[in-house]
Amino acid sequence: MFGIVGWGAYVPRYRIKTEEIARVWGKDPKTISKGLGIVEKSVPDLDEDTITISVEAARNALARAGIDPKDIGSVYIGSESHPYVVKPSGTVVAQALGCAPELMVADLEFACKAGTAGMQIVLAQVTAGMVKYGLAIGADTSQGRPGDALEYSAAAGGAAFIIGPKPAVVIEDTYSYTTDTPDFWRREGQDYPKHGARFTGKPAYFKHVINATYGLLEKVGRDVSEYDYVVFHMPNAKFPIKAMKHFKIPKEKYLPGLVVTKIGNCYSGSSLLGLSAVLDIAEPGQKILLTSFGSGAGSDSFSLLVKDKILDVQNKAPKTRDYIEKNKEYIDYGMYVKLRKKLKI
Repeated sequence: MFGIVGWGAYVPRYRIKTEEIARVWGKDPKTISKGLGIVEKSVPDLDEDTITISVEAARNALARAGIDPKDIGSVYIGSESHPYVVKPSGTVVAQALGCAPELMVADLEFACKAGTAGMQIVLAQVTAGMVKYGLAIGADTSQGRPGDALEYSAAAGGAAFIIGPKPAVVIEDTYSYTTDTPDFWRREGQDYPKHGARFTGKPAYFKHVINATYGLLEKVGRDVSEYDYVVFHMPNAKFPIKAMKHFKIPKEKYLPGLVVTKIGNCYSGSSLLGLSAVLDIAEPGQKILLTSFGSGAGSDSFSLLVKDKILDVQNKAPKTRDYIEKNKEYIDYGMYVKLRKKLKI
């Protein structure tokens, strides 16, 4: 029996309201906010990036797991905003955590689902006995071209999961659905990604999230109504809510994980921050369904079962909602441009 031994989250304290971005570009703030379902988003400080976010989230995961970091045998960081084009983020994170050098490290990229891909790899490794514990992280400081629709949602944050034996949350099974659907991309050397606008909806997000979820349900022989919480990837609030309605999932089952409204889309950290928020309040015996989505395109679905051990570890690290709701500092568009280095000299 293997699964999540410890988890942790981190979200930068800076926020910018979507109405402030809309003001600068002459857009109707009410239309923007209603259309995306995002009130504000997180913004990384000048010294925050995928590596620092990963370290903070992983330290919280270690605090909950209560294990020696030297027992971690693999580290995988999923992100589309690694600080280096050539040099892994994972080596820096592993050393900062105090991991032994006898471990496997790799940076992963699959748009917004690279973090869940890391979880699948680690689960396979611990199940096969290759490592005792593995660490999977999804973190991003996502990019949005000035004036583009992405600028209202592209945010920063991440979550980390230590997977191994005697878990607080059993990973019962996973299922993936992947096609070549080019709805979103960023070529080498480009500062900002491009997207297929409305094409990102039905043929990309909805097709993959819905098919991956159905595939998992069939695989585990369970109806979606049997799950106590459901988390879907959150590029905005509109998409996951529409997908929830497709499955007739009531609000009380998805609102606890719908973190996008207050922090924006943290890309590889998006669905994982939703999962982290749910694990912070989950009770023994409850079941959780998670489905990520990454443009390009693919989805990973997970069936999770909460064990009694979760009560012993939930309060050993800051809660996800603490990062979302507390110690926020609002900035204007000028400071946002500075922090995100949007002025090219």
